[in-house]
Amino acid sequence: MPRASAAIPLLALALWIPEGCRCGSDPHGAGPAPAPPPEAPITTAAPDRVPGFAFPLEPASPTALQAVPAFEALRFDRPLFLTHAPGDPEHLYLVEQGGRVHRFANRPDVPSTEVFLDLGDRVRQRHNEEGLLGLAFDPGYADNGLVYAYYSASDPRRTQLSAFVARGGRVDPGSERPLLSIEQPYGNHNGGFLAFGPDAHLYLGVGDGGAAGDPHGNGQDLGTLLGAMLRLRVGPGIETYEVPPDNPHVGEAGARPEIWAHGLRNPWRCSFDRQTGALWCGDVGQDEIEEIDLVERGGNYGWNLREGTHVYRRGEAEGPLVEPVTEYGHDQGQSVTGGYVYRGTRLSDFRGTYLYGDFVAGLVWAIDVAEGEVRSHARVASVPALASFGEDAAGELYALSFDGRIYRFEPSAAEVAEREFPTRLSQTGLFTDTAALEPDPALLPYELALPFWSDDADKQRWVFVPPAEVVRTDPEGAWSFPVGTITVKHFERADGGGPPRRLETRVMVHERRGWAGYAYRWDAAQADAELVTTTTTDRGWIYPAGADCLRCHTPGYGQALGLRTRQLAGTAAGRSLVETLATRGQLEPVPSDLAAWPSHPRLDDEGAPLPTRARAYLDVNCAPCHHPGGPAPGGLDLRVGTALADMAVRNTAPDDRLGIEGELRLAPGDHSHSAIWLRMGRRGVRGQMPPLATLRVDERGRELVGRWIDALGS
Repeated sequence: MPRASAAIPLLALALWIPEGCRCGSDPHGAGPAPAPPPEAPITTAAPDRVPGFAFPLEPASPTALQAVPAFEALRFDRPLFLTHAPGDPEHLYLVEQGGRVHRFANRPDVPSTEVFLDLGDRVRQRHNEEGLLGLAFDPGYADNGLVYAYYSASDPRRTQLSAFVARGGRVDPGSERPLLSIEQPYGNHNGGFLAFGPDAHLYLGVGDGGAAGDPHGNGQDLGTLLGAMLRLRVGPGIETYEVPPDNPHVGEAGARPEIWAHGLRNPWRCSFDRQTGALWCGDVGQDEIEEIDLVERGGNYGWNLREGTHVYRRGEAEGPLVEPVTEYGHDQGQSVTGGYVYRGTRLSDFRGTYLYGDFVAGLVWAIDVAEGEVRSHARVASVPALASFGEDAAGELYALSFDGRIYRFEPSAAEVAEREFPTRLSQTGLFTDTAALEPDPALLPYELALPFWSDDADKQRWVFVPPAEVVRTDPEGAWSFPVGTITVKHFERADGGGPPRRLETRVMVHERRGWAGYAYRWDAAQADAELVTTTTTDRGWIYPAGADCLRCHTPGYGQALGLRTRQLAGTAAGRSLVETLATRGQLEPVPSDLAAWPSHPRLDDEGAPLPTRARAYLDVNCAPCHHPGGPAPGGLDLRVGTALADMAVRNTAPDDRLGIEGELRLAPGDHSHSAIWLRMGRRGVRGQMPPLATLRVDERGRELVGRWIDALGS
């Protein structure tokens, strides 16, 4: 274990507050999610707030570090990795998922990049987790020009490890020398870590082969390379690779000798501590737990017997299991992004601490480990859509976001902890009379043509756009809202024949770091509502917190989900909102003919064609996650404008089967064997859709989708 040279700053420890949530219980018998650290008062800087309201423009939980763009002029397409080359400290190399590697000078004012490697003609990217996943430079790169890449390939579906040669500052794709091919049964869980260790051997992190729950048991099978960390000897004079003789399973009957450690689900971003040589790894969880591991020779990290320290599948392991260094539940994040032990000089308080993050929550944590024990663990920064970290030659740390930017970290100003955040709805300024639910006049009401399913609740909606700021419209896709925008959605429901009761008022705020979600739970007196900090289920309603909002409000679909053309054009209140913003000069471009805009039909509009209604339903309820670049696995595209042939559903076997013979994602003419319809009817068990924030099945919506599926067979 590495010893940290300095403790994490007290500011970070004092101001940590849990965010996010995962709804429901663990269907696999695991215990409860790990308890988060004790809550502290929620504070933030002032007067830097949304004009007229109490919401800050910085995160509600202030942090010791702030992420700022490192290279202002540069933007990338789905950046996955950043590194440097031996003997070339002046440049950085960035990997894009689509197959390109960019080379650029490591200075803030760099104006552009050059293509170092382009494998776009051979990289398979039909699934969100496929693509060019890893890049490593040979330790002797300055002399031999050897570069190694790990990428998804087709025919058969596999991941490919290959060597290339760089000449004149660019890799010749024709120099490819295949080293190792690993067949992949599914499109997800390919891993992607590729790096040389301090022993000059090449390490490769491989996922369990995909689907969900490791259906083939690869994590505990030493006879496959899936679900394992591999250790190989490669380099000049070696045609493919050799197995180092000190690998733990050399000579073991039935075991692959390439394996260094196993029991991994999907190792996403690992790194060697450049001072101690320790191998740190983030392993993405299944239903409940994300974990950080220290990967050791011969270690078994438990998957799929365990998810973190929690039982996932009953069974006995062959030998002891290695416990994670730390783990966190899905009330704090959903998809771990492994990071680095910081060994740079700019952030002196963090030297020797391990920094890692979560893709969905957009949070960064720091672990201080001493003598094998976690001495401190705190949230220290926020980065939207945090896909990966990277390190330059000097050990300075960078974060890569799917917003296309590379971020660096700077210490936050000391005054960040001096003001409060509204913990009650009455403190927000959203309502002039909270008990009467009278909105502030600056909030503009609107309605949607086809509301998202919310367990039979009735909803009211408002939006605030800062004065003089402009909303960018799109006739087909997402609208873009300025920093300072607030959306408010209020939920009420009448149960058991009684009058409606206020349940929750949910607020989305476009902060400087991106969108953030806050939920307020109404009290028994129905007079005020309190901020939700931990997801709670009570009286048939799920009250979300933090990161769960961002699981549906995804960047690729447009995080203000309902505020888009097809929803607003179909209602009088929606059109009124558009006209008001246009009159104020806050819309660009201004629609020339609002009546001509496309609109979703209502769910009960029998005058609209069945396919139109069903596709609209899927667009509203499913496409925020199931779209190209979205967080859901499987590569489905359920957006309304996507042709049926391009949705990746028709006559396609699902990656994660429900155990029904003949099951397809969509079986034309047979809804009973269509996973889309089947999952819509599941609640409280694996495979339900939507996967969170719902306890009731939308029977009307399910019936509509079922009729559409049956009609496809005629």
